[in-house]
Amino acid sequence: MTADRPLRLVVLISGRGSNLQALLEGTHNGSLPAQICGVISNRPEAAGLERARQAKVKALSVDHRAFGERTAFEAALTETIDHFEPQLVLLAGFMRILNPTFVEHYRGRMLNIHPSLLPKFRGLHTHQRALAEGETEHGASVHFVTPQLDGGPVALQARVPILPGDDPDSLAARVLAREQRIYPLAVRWFAQGRLALNGERVTFDGRPLTTPLDLDNMTEEES
Repeated sequence: MTADRPLRLVVLISGRGSNLQALLEGTHNGSLPAQICGVISNRPEAAGLERARQAKVKALSVDHRAFGERTAFEAALTETIDHFEPQLVLLAGFMRILNPTFVEHYRGRMLNIHPSLLPKFRGLHTHQRALAEGETEHGASVHFVTPQLDGGPVALQARVPILPGDDPDSLAARVLAREQRIYPLAVRWFAQGRLALNGERVTFDGRPLTTPLDLDNMTEEES
């Protein structure tokens, strides 16, 4: 995308919108060549909706509890998303399992940020599980969304060491700081045409990735 035609984004949230805040800041300070056209939550009470409104971004809710079936909820969610004509949909703490039909509708143009070094610790409670398993490092992953829960091809990861005395809260705080670094970076790459999903493989600068990019092992040219 060019500076005068930024990438159109829709962000889906369920809670406080901590990663949304990093994306909003990137669009405002010019480091992220994108426009957040809408923020949508499945919970009307989500604090992240107010973050969006304070940033002068359209904020809407599609309450999943108002629908008898998941397919009906996802049909309404799809209609709401598509109203904004996004080029990329971002899951940022969106706590709903999505049906294959919904996911395939946005195939190649939907990313998620997950608080683990995928494929380890898919699903919930990743920090507690990493500690319980005696891991020495933990981290976050940006991946393209596919029908398999947290199983889509991973584009970028960032690692944090697990320190003596860590508990789930202290570990989560350090991982979040890394999430807020890698998610806007991956979105910027997508906007620049550097990051894409081709079939089942992530490509970066036109080359298929055999392993995810690692924030701490990237060259200046890559970043």
